[in-house]
Amino acid sequence: MAYDRLYVAYLVYFNRDRDFFECHEVLEELWLSKERDPLYKALLQVAVGLYHFRNGNVRGALIMLEGAAARLRHYPDTTLGIHLAKLVRETERYVRQLKEYDKKPFPYYDLTIDIVDGELAVAVRAASPGIKPNIPQRREPRRQQSCRH
Repeated sequence: MAYDRLYVAYLVYFNRDRDFFECHEVLEELWLSKERDPLYKALLQVAVGLYHFRNGNVRGALIMLEGAAARLRHYPDTTLGIHLAKLVRETERYVRQLKEYDKKPFPYYDLTIDIVDGELAVAVRAASPGIKPNIPQRREPRRQQSCRH
């Protein structure tokens, strides 16, 4: 299966850079081109939820991650070349913790999307050198075509 370059870029930004703002930027473009496919929306929401929590917005994180988990749990365990079931479990765990955050605060932690398709793993490794990390990471939209051209 050939994977869209924007999806590959999303995985690079998610796993390598932990740049969840940029994940949103590239996957939103793909989501719109795929007629607002709910699968891409949910993957986008995972990144946005992590972005919010890392920046201290517990309520925003909970809303995004809860919505993501609700959508993602209806897909097969392996979807789009990733171990989606693991991502769903970890997202649901985050949701449970965020619901109790006022009583039991916890530090932010990253999630990793496990790539299970060899072709996708090769595509991510091949694309990675051409996708420059944003240092410092962006905090607001800017319409540049970094890895999208």
